[in-house]
Amino acid sequence: MRRRFITLDVFTDKRFAGNPLAVVLEPDGLDTAAMQQIAREFNLSETVFVFAPEAASQRARIHIFTPVSELPFAGHPTVGTAVLLGLLDGGSQARDFILGLNIGLVPCHVTPATNKGRAVFQLPRLPESVGAPADDATIAAALGITAGDIGFDGLKAARWSAGAPYTMVPVRGLEAIERCHVETGQWKAAFGFDAHAAAYMFCRETAEPGHQFHTRMFAPLQGVSEDPATGSAAAAFAGYLAEHGGYKDGEHLVPIEQGYEMGRPSLIELTLKIAGGKLTGASIGGSAVTVMEGTIEA
Repeated sequence: MRRRFITLDVFTDKRFAGNPLAVVLEPDGLDTAAMQQIAREFNLSETVFVFAPEAASQRARIHIFTPVSELPFAGHPTVGTAVLLGLLDGGSQARDFILGLNIGLVPCHVTPATNKGRAVFQLPRLPESVGAPADDATIAAALGITAGDIGFDGLKAARWSAGAPYTMVPVRGLEAIERCHVETGQWKAAFGFDAHAAAYMFCRETAEPGHQFHTRMFAPLQGVSEDPATGSAAAAFAGYLAEHGGYKDGEHLVPIEQGYEMGRPSLIELTLKIAGGKLTGASIGGSAVTVMEGTIEA
């Protein structure tokens, strides 16, 4: 049967930038294997399937797939789907609703506009450290850089997760981060602690003024050689920054740029809430714009 889908570019307000997302709006009757096949057909970093809510308090229940597997949580699918549902609901008034994900319930605040909008969601789970990373030499070999390229301002590699695990890799500057690439034969040794096997590189030097970090994300074992914008990595990064960034109590907006090496510039707005020297909450925000609409036979 024919099933309606809409694609959006997320973490941008301009088409053909940001991170592309496919949203299938009529998935009833599809099982996990069928959804995985459709996600593989779209071959984007993530594809979302929007089901009816499981409770009256929710706007929808969504499932998120990479080309390889289902994810419990991801950022750009949450922002993009929230914006799209806000547009489909009609009107230009800001609204709040809850999306059900595999990780749990995610509160969203949406501001629709014409064919685009902005969404902010609260992290459903605070990030946590998930074990020691590989040593710098092993990480550097997998990224095609040198061990001397890793680390700045006393920051070191670490592993964090807010639902999807990442190895955080501080890199000394834009020149070094631009040289990063996937060395397939070395990847599992450096990042294969889990099925996600993802690396999130960051530096303080940015391509545009006003941004605080420049980032890249590679997850080749998930079929994502590089991602233009990764909200779930930014969510995990919130824990790393709260522990190592020296932030004082209060709210802190952290603009994060990504996707520049791919020609798809993106902006993720991470907000940290610090109390008593610890992270007590965080949110991910960004814009999204619709790109195309059609049907898929499935």
